[in-house]
Amino acid sequence: MATVKPTLTPNVPRQKRRDIVENDEFAAFARRIIRAHGRRVATGDVEALRDLVALSAVIDEAITDAVVGLRAFGYSWAEIGQRLGISRQAAQQRWGDRS
Repeated sequence: MATVKPTLTPNVPRQKRRDIVENDEFAAFARRIIRAHGRRVATGDVEALRDLVALSAVIDEAITDAVVGLRAFGYSWAEIGQRLGISRQAAQQRWGDRS
């Protein structure tokens, strides 16, 4: 006798997409912070200019980490390229050696 009712535990294959929680709001928050930092530098905080430029490298690293993670999660170069508005080949050329 089966101990689990099939109607209660559907056999659903693992989906690629995880549940998204507040990604749009989180990205908007990050953009506001970066823009505010730029405005602060623009008002005469020259010492913070180097920190603002360093954010570019941090963002590039974060994008690389995200692409590597998406590839490990099963997304194709075509799917990644489509989300970025670039070709599959362009995505693979930029991040392929890191995944």
